[in-house]
Amino acid sequence: MPAKLVLMRHGQSLWNLENRFTGFKDVPLTEKGEEEAIQGGEAMEAAGMIDDEGENIFDGGIFTSTLERAIYTSELALNIRRDKFTMHEDLRERDYGDLTGLNKAETAKKYGDDQVHIWRRSYDVQPPGGESLKDVVNRVRQYYDRKIKPQLMDGKNVFIGAHGNTLRAMLIILGVRTPDNINEAEIPTGKPLVMEMGADGKITKEYYL
Repeated sequence: MPAKLVLMRHGQSLWNLENRFTGFKDVPLTEKGEEEAIQGGEAMEAAGMIDDEGENIFDGGIFTSTLERAIYTSELALNIRRDKFTMHEDLRERDYGDLTGLNKAETAKKYGDDQVHIWRRSYDVQPPGGESLKDVVNRVRQYYDRKIKPQLMDGKNVFIGAHGNTLRAMLIILGVRTPDNINEAEIPTGKPLVMEMGADGKITKEYYL
């Protein structure tokens, strides 16, 4: 059986709802976000990845960022206490720096649509005081290579509960997207993305549950 890597973005957060740049800020899930997390868990249960007792196929580990929205989403989805997770700062969302907490539409009015689009979607341009997606790729890649890839190469299954830009970075690291086409990848909240990996470490199949 191919190793499975399941990537899951947290459910809708309060600042997703308010259209704010969130970054490293700890923001709670909305009620809808909690429902999305539970529905994501139900989809994994239907696929035979977990059961209602919290037993699961993730023998290679459950990894999350250190931000509450990702941790709580993973708890709700997997029906497992957070003390069973491996949490690390390298899996946090992109740092939006001085934009953190600002409404995206209001920021576009202040700085112009083109500038905000560059800050949000360019690969290597940093927002003021923050990280580019390239920076996120670099930090996530180091952690993935050290802690997660060895588990997958050993044929084990892994779950990562994280954030939109963390998971966009993972798509580049895994070779299923490139810096040139990563903007085509929209990562929905609370929806498990399954990657099946061959013995050579290459992704052979990807699909949402």
